[in-house]
Amino acid sequence: MANHKSSLKRIRQDKVRNLHNRYYAKTMRNAVRKLRATTDKEEAVKMYPAVQKMLDKLAKVNIIHKNKAANLKSSLCLHIKKLG
Repeated sequence: MANHKSSLKRIRQDKVRNLHNRYYAKTMRNAVRKLRATTDKEEAVKMYPAVQKMLDKLAKVNIIHKNKAANLKSSLCLHIKKLG
């Protein structure tokens, strides 16, 4: 158990932040999965900007690493090119 008031507060804050980050990371993973599962090129092209925006925002606030965001965007772009 923590010995200081500040330690207790830090534990509380970490729980909330962890939950927040997990939610957005899971939302991002589902969006990427949905885009990869799409076989229609028009629909995929329409979805891509929203997924790209989400990846950039999560990388900006360090929920995911910036290189991971770049790699995901690149692989999704290749996936869209292969469709059609």
